[in-house]
Amino acid sequence: MSERVVIIGGDAAGMAAASQARRLKSAGELEIVVFERGHFTSYSACGIPYWVGGDVDGPDALIARTPAEHRARDIDLRLRTEVVEIDVAGRRVRFHGLGTGLEGWIGYDKLVIATGATPIRPVLPGIDADAVHGVQTLDDGQSLIDTLESIPGRRAVVVGAGYIGVEMAEALINRGFQVTMINRGAEPMSTLDPDMGALIRKALQGMGVQVIGDTELTAVRTDAKGRVIAVVTADAEYPADIVILGIGVRPATDLARAAGLPLGESGGLLTDLAMRVRGHENIWAGGDCVEVLDLVSGSERHIPLGTHANKHGQIIGSGVGGDYAVFPGVVGTAVSKVCDLEVARTGLREHDARVAGLQFVAVTIESTSRSGYFPGAAPMTVKMLAERRTGRLLGVQIVGREGAGKRIDIAAVALTARLTVDEIVALDLGYAPPFSPVWDPVQVAARKAVTAVRRDATAGNRPQ
Repeated sequence: MSERVVIIGGDAAGMAAASQARRLKSAGELEIVVFERGHFTSYSACGIPYWVGGDVDGPDALIARTPAEHRARDIDLRLRTEVVEIDVAGRRVRFHGLGTGLEGWIGYDKLVIATGATPIRPVLPGIDADAVHGVQTLDDGQSLIDTLESIPGRRAVVVGAGYIGVEMAEALINRGFQVTMINRGAEPMSTLDPDMGALIRKALQGMGVQVIGDTELTAVRTDAKGRVIAVVTADAEYPADIVILGIGVRPATDLARAAGLPLGESGGLLTDLAMRVRGHENIWAGGDCVEVLDLVSGSERHIPLGTHANKHGQIIGSGVGGDYAVFPGVVGTAVSKVCDLEVARTGLREHDARVAGLQFVAVTIESTSRSGYFPGAAPMTVKMLAERRTGRLLGVQIVGREGAGKRIDIAAVALTARLTVDEIVALDLGYAPPFSPVWDPVQVAARKAVTAVRRDATAGNRPQ
């Protein structure tokens, strides 16, 4: 008799799990049922700002595998169907058809929770107006584009200055909108230290974005017909025809919470290395709804990224299919761009290191993407954190022009391998004038960090 696996969520983690499980077991051995509340599967949510801005076509171009392709592999994929309850003791879930109203229960032998994350939408006056948009799914992207093409005004306000916020600001500039960005922090991109975030603010201002820091949204003003006309903060009001929320996301774990499954401090599901939900041998979870181990700080964190979700799905699919694989953790690597400015980070910020109780040195250097004399050489700023005494690398942030962003991968590998800054200096990296200075900028920062660590150690040995 075949087993049945039920998967809640049909994007990166869910469909990667379904596909991997199907590779390992035939339909006669394993029945796979996937519930997805949206219209699409296996898509790149990261590409939505570039679709909105006109850099890529969509939504079809953002879909890696269509529902028809999944169904052709004997995966019972049910679109526009939402799971509304998990009965752990009874090994069943209750579903609701969003278009049909059809409801029912279906049993499972194995359950995969891949419900993703939900955009944070604060409870404020006017927040539910039609022209206030979150950006998380392809359905969200299509709804936003429909609004952009239908409203008569050209004034946009982006609330939040994280990755989504800055990417959406650029997309709206590309569409000819006047853009104001409201951010609760002093500088954009709180995943960077403020001194590096200041470089992003200058780039946004250079694009024509009005950046308002140290402020929070308190209301969205609408007219008598419910149309957005302005956003309100504690001390000002900014005209707006459309509002984009980029405040962040939270794990979509209401179902899991109601079912009594274990959650971490951020509300994400807690799993073991094989992505099994802790204490439940027949339930797995992955993607933006889980917390993962930070290999640098040793803490559990919610880091919603498509790279992680796809890996989680592969590991879950292996487990569901009778094989074995593990997800050891992350170092927190991310890369983005603002116009032609590339932004990358991995590991810990200064704040993170302090929270983790680590003592560290921090250095910042200026370099170029190529040898200075070679055409096209562009400036690059690299910030590096290293642990005092040991010199262990703790984090790197890079802001620069073309050729800067993917250099973060050097640091990501070094963090995973727990290299010291001395060992990074000694790495045998590739060199030719079109690609790098003789000393790669990451190694230049490492050299400066080595000096800081040694100077700090010397100072610590002096008589007090």
